[in-house]
Amino acid sequence: MTIRIVIADDHPVVRRGLLQFFADEPEMEIVAECADGESALAETARLSPDVLIADLRMPAVNGLEVLRRLKESPHPTPTVLLAGNISDEEVVKAVALGAKGVVLKEMAPALLVQCVRAVASGGVWLEKMGRAIENEQARKRAREVLTPREREIVSMVARGFSNREVGERLSISEGTVKTHLHTIYEKLGLRGRVQLANYARENGLT
Repeated sequence: MTIRIVIADDHPVVRRGLLQFFADEPEMEIVAECADGESALAETARLSPDVLIADLRMPAVNGLEVLRRLKESPHPTPTVLLAGNISDEEVVKAVALGAKGVVLKEMAPALLVQCVRAVASGGVWLEKMGRAIENEQARKRAREVLTPREREIVSMVARGFSNREVGERLSISEGTVKTHLHTIYEKLGLRGRVQLANYARENGLT
């Protein structure tokens, strides 16, 4: 069964690259190429493709707005966001709006094929999405359980400040810094300074 695809990207070179690439995939067919979000929505409504591949940062109607409008339709087309770069917050927002996959333009083309196959068969592509969601959940958890002062200390520890340096910058004693750190370890379920620094760097808390 042929997977029918609509692509939307405001850069002609990207569209040409996608057309050439999918031409080598016998079970996939590009049924329309669009230069903006409005035409992508129109062609998707007209053709009912199996998958829409939409660039995140198109002018006027961007990828997130395309997702938002598609979500309002009775049968939203499974959509993959294509991005040169994307923040964890944007990934989480895209998932909330119904994105079934997120693929970075720097990834190998074969990964895009795998993503399209997964999405066309009713699945999701979690290689980028899963990690981003985990990071955002970790940040949300930290915001909920840590006080503003504790978040300041976490950031400084992740950047390599000693307890004395943290105390000097925050005008508190070294002993108070240690007390804060023990509280932070307990709240986040961590065992020490190294784990805290790694946790902060991995989850964007620096």
